[in-house]
Amino acid sequence: MPKKYVKKILDARIYDLVEETPIDHAELLSRRFGNQVLLKREDLQPVFSFKLRGAYNKLLQLSQAQRDKGVVAASAGNHAQGLAMAAAKMGVKAIIVMPRTTPQIKVDAVRNRGAKVVLQGDTYDEASVHANKLVAEKGLTYIHPFDDPDVIAGQGTVAVEILRQHPGQLDAIFIPVGGGGLCAGMAAYIKYVRPEIKIFAVESEDAACLAAAMDAGRRVRLKDVGLFADGTAVAQIGKETFRVLKQTIDGVITVSVDEICAAIKDIFDDTRSIAEPSGALSIAGLKKYVELNGTQGQTLLAINSGANINFDRLRYISERTEIGEKREAVIAVTIPERPGSFGKFCRAMSRRMVTEFNYRYTDKDEAHIFVGLSISSDQDREDLIADLQEKGYPVSDMTDNEMAKSHIRHMVGGRAPEITDEVAYRFEFPERPGALGNFLSKLGGRWNISMFHYRNHGAAYGRILVGLQVPTKDRKEIPKFLDELNYPYQEETDNEAYRFFLS
Repeated sequence: MPKKYVKKILDARIYDLVEETPIDHAELLSRRFGNQVLLKREDLQPVFSFKLRGAYNKLLQLSQAQRDKGVVAASAGNHAQGLAMAAAKMGVKAIIVMPRTTPQIKVDAVRNRGAKVVLQGDTYDEASVHANKLVAEKGLTYIHPFDDPDVIAGQGTVAVEILRQHPGQLDAIFIPVGGGGLCAGMAAYIKYVRPEIKIFAVESEDAACLAAAMDAGRRVRLKDVGLFADGTAVAQIGKETFRVLKQTIDGVITVSVDEICAAIKDIFDDTRSIAEPSGALSIAGLKKYVELNGTQGQTLLAINSGANINFDRLRYISERTEIGEKREAVIAVTIPERPGSFGKFCRAMSRRMVTEFNYRYTDKDEAHIFVGLSISSDQDREDLIADLQEKGYPVSDMTDNEMAKSHIRHMVGGRAPEITDEVAYRFEFPERPGALGNFLSKLGGRWNISMFHYRNHGAAYGRILVGLQVPTKDRKEIPKFLDELNYPYQEETDNEAYRFFLS
């Protein structure tokens, strides 16, 4: 099967539009991890992502009759830009259906390249359904963003360039995965030409459709998909891409949002360029691979797959980077409520840099404080907590507590002793104009809202923490009511961050 793709990849005649991108040596990452780390700079394509390759290759294979009728695609942005540019070059009419959650920079870029944009749904899958309706109604040709042999072959040209540009030692390549087009094309070529090179697919852990398929031995559809890495936010791996990937890759690595944010900073430090979250996936996976396996002295290459990021999302990324880099610990500490306690605790922190310190009087006996501290590693964090506990301080580690990082650090001191029967829930919803009002209109009216925290920080989805006053006799009705809201939610009433600072 890889042999079939090798010919298609080598036959791709795309370089009158596509750029051959360079491989950069990531000097800082290489020194830090004791390996030669290389970056394939697909963010330097004219549309700032690799997607131009597959889209153009597919258009070149269409008949003249198909080109005359026009094409349609569903895309979160990068495939859309690639198709719009390729269609403009060939004089083909293009309609792009994009989720309403797509960053505005990508929507504007598609329109500026001459394609018609239709905003539909909150996810790629919802946009895809509408795009297929347009195929039936208007006779357009659907250009799939990943699950098409010609698109896969176009993306596979990245691998041809890599092996030509770097013919020497290459131990492993890390490739981001959404629907799998880039990884399938590259893996098919590399495993045929250089089978000794390991290929690792990298996914965001909240959109890990390939990992789920590999575990199940078949394609599965994720119930919910995280939207932070919007370029790879796909609920189900492609049929053709999965057929290729299950025979060619050496493993799947999943990474957290915090680890992606840290990888964006790593790329910036080495190249002074800003990757989009999906563009930084492979570096996050490379770092995790090295840390888990203790890899030293190898040559490792990651694909920087894109740079289409909304500028205001950088606020959120910078906020989460230090935790993703394992340079910040977030802890809750109980200290005695008496004069001198703060000074004693500060001395106990052994001259560490304090990144955040939140406190409000609770009662006459104890005070709960929310503290961010600079650390150097996970082990350093464990040593810090052990040291404080040995000095008699009750400590709760909240570094991996999503509620604490997204909400509590902005709400500390919000106790309301007169509130009774309160339960706490955390929600996520696709971020777009009117989304918050829509959420409130659905939530309000059944039970009293006793607590509410929402903060817009440029992410693709809104995060809300809600307190509801629900009498004990009504508790069994909550799940049914919340399920009808049709937003992902999680109960946080027993979360230690909530109990420490808000309940």
